[in-house]
Amino acid sequence: MSTGKNPLAAAEAADKRRKVAIQIGVAAVLVALIAAIGIGIAVNKSDSDTDPTTITAAQLPATGGSVTDTGTVRIGNPDAPVKVRVVADLQCPACQKFEAANGEALAQAAADGTAVVEYQIISFLDKASTNQYSSRAANASFCVAKSDPSKYQTWLQTMFEQQTPEGGAGHTDDELVDIATEVGYTDPAVATCIREKPYTDYVKQVTQATLSSGVESTPAVFINGQLNQTDAIFTENGLAAVIADAAK
Repeated sequence: MSTGKNPLAAAEAADKRRKVAIQIGVAAVLVALIAAIGIGIAVNKSDSDTDPTTITAAQLPATGGSVTDTGTVRIGNPDAPVKVRVVADLQCPACQKFEAANGEALAQAAADGTAVVEYQIISFLDKASTNQYSSRAANASFCVAKSDPSKYQTWLQTMFEQQTPEGGAGHTDDELVDIATEVGYTDPAVATCIREKPYTDYVKQVTQATLSSGVESTPAVFINGQLNQTDAIFTENGLAAVIADAAK
């Protein structure tokens, strides 16, 4: 009796092993492909969720007529003879000095129709606080502007009056809510907006666009589109005369 292996059976066994190996290999490729597709979708979703350049005005929480297409908060008559644009960061000490010197002058010019004032609040000074105060305060700017622009300049003056020193913690969200309430923003939607920060990505977009436009420091004050770097911006009511001259 022969003790050798059946050649046909051996061949069939080998063929079966090859088929199993091929099936395992195909399955592994499919699993890897599905995983890769899943990762790609997750990355693309993450990018679209966080990249501020993908945000459009239609995707923003409703801002009301006081917020322009360029992200400025407009106060006053758009047809006023003088347009003042103020670029500021709420953590910026020089901006605080500017507001102390000329906040009232700007409020008066907007109230009497001499000028329309547009505030471009940006956030490039998060590194100057330990809790991203610059970005959170800029978000709060949109929150209050959406609610009631008539109180906006008072809110801005109060924010600068209570500005925290650089290098430490800025105001908490609760403290930002308290400041808004102090000024008269008592609508619960304002507090919710400040705490939930719906404008975070939009603030990044506006900041990036503003800095890319050539603004190199804050405050940057533009009168009818022209940058004003004179001593007037830090002189008490200094802009009053500048605005009056521009209105002639």
